[in-house]
Amino acid sequence: MDTIDKSWMDLRRSTNEYDRGVKYFLDKAFERASQGNEILCPCKRCFNRYWHTRTVVENHLFCYGFVNGYTKWVFHGEGFSSTNMPHPTNDDETSDMHDDINGLLYDTFRNVEGDLLHEGVRDGPSEDAKRFFKLVDEGKQEWYPGCKNFSKLSFTIRLYLFKCIHGLSNVAFSDLLDLIKEAFPFAQLPESFNKAKKVIKDLGLGYEKIHACPNDCMLFWNDNAKIDNCSVCGSSRWKNVRDDVTNKNTKIPAKVLRYFPLKPRLQRIFMCSETSVAMRWHATERPKDGNLRHPADGEAWKNFDSLHPDFSKDPRNVRLGLSSDGFNPLRTMSISHSTWPVMLMNYNFPPWICMKPEYIMLSMIIPGPSSPGNDIDVFLQPLIAELKELWEMGVETYDAETNQTFLMRAALLWTVSDFPALAMLSGWSTKGKWACPTCNYDTCSQYLKHSRKMCYLGHRAFLPPDHPFRRDKKSFDGKEEHKAAPTPLSGIEVLEELREFNNVFGKGRNKRARKSDGP
Repeated sequence: MDTIDKSWMDLRRSTNEYDRGVKYFLDKAFERASQGNEILCPCKRCFNRYWHTRTVVENHLFCYGFVNGYTKWVFHGEGFSSTNMPHPTNDDETSDMHDDINGLLYDTFRNVEGDLLHEGVRDGPSEDAKRFFKLVDEGKQEWYPGCKNFSKLSFTIRLYLFKCIHGLSNVAFSDLLDLIKEAFPFAQLPESFNKAKKVIKDLGLGYEKIHACPNDCMLFWNDNAKIDNCSVCGSSRWKNVRDDVTNKNTKIPAKVLRYFPLKPRLQRIFMCSETSVAMRWHATERPKDGNLRHPADGEAWKNFDSLHPDFSKDPRNVRLGLSSDGFNPLRTMSISHSTWPVMLMNYNFPPWICMKPEYIMLSMIIPGPSSPGNDIDVFLQPLIAELKELWEMGVETYDAETNQTFLMRAALLWTVSDFPALAMLSGWSTKGKWACPTCNYDTCSQYLKHSRKMCYLGHRAFLPPDHPFRRDKKSFDGKEEHKAAPTPLSGIEVLEELREFNNVFGKGRNKRARKSDGP
């Protein structure tokens, strides 16, 4: 989209050139649409603020025309979108296949070559080197004799991507492998779904399985990785399932947390020169005219930079946001089941890509069937440990744009959630007498006897002292409001409040024990 002539955008909207240009724009924009059948409308009336279907956008562009100066279609996939990556053509005699597998392996195992040169004291290659050589071998194998477009490795990756995009089950994927083998007997393919998954894991795209107590009391992780019973409630880590074939009991974990390590995924971002440049956009290319376009324009970001100048000195250091919410993965509301994914947003990216699905990182999947509630802290432990390491020590990261290795650090600036999830993440109850996390103990609440619900008043306290609503009795509760707005607790005050607090996790425990040991 960058190389085409866009002068037709300034022509009269009744010309054939404008008509062809609009159709070309719509075709390209909907190829990259992240909202399915809707895109942001770039007409002079909508100004890239409202989502519409193709028909509505086309009508607007012919009625009102494009926004003045919108010659780079950044809100419609032009720029950093992964779908913009060039692919070799059939006329390219220098390329054997469409996927740059050699580049992928080089990025994934960048340090292997250096390790091999200094490996004189070791007996044989390292584990990384073994995996590297195995994948290189598979990358050289033709998918079938004479195939120029795919190697065994590239076809396996593309097939696995197809499974993920279209939601194929593991059984369906295995059946698809069998069908392809039957159609192409000489094709080089993994023997099963598990073998294909192992290839993907060797590329650094896997996740960790961490067993959890069925009552959410603790994780069988780190020092507790080898114990068989929960140290809090005594529940077994395992549940016995009888195998109908062997007629024997098989031990399987009662609950499994799937955790996606953060450090290698952040490192992978800087291995591509295009995304490496995008990670510095907030410091190098962001317009600084006082308008609020990006979180970097906000007071919270600026205040953080002033408090931590060493961190803000390098614009490549990562600012993250965390979001979580429950959903029913079974696609039926007649079954009560709540699985909680935890997502991380990378706010270093420009605003037109930082919230796109391909740039949002899945950090973990907290299993159901019920919501973790306040016990979500138990499951967040691996992520918190990794974030602390990234904040305090950092991790060496190769920057493909500058061809340098730097110490990358990361900080979690915000959480983004609805009110019930806020209660889980913050620990402050958003129900009852003191539901407001801003007003805390000064929350103005009243219990409605007949509806048996709490209602919350006192919002006029946040208005200016001379605002007419403060003196308006009739429209509110029959009283004037002269109270000053409550002052939010500072971080030091919150820490002091929680200093003697004993938190007890687990659904099998008496929650009254959460109070401190004092009277």
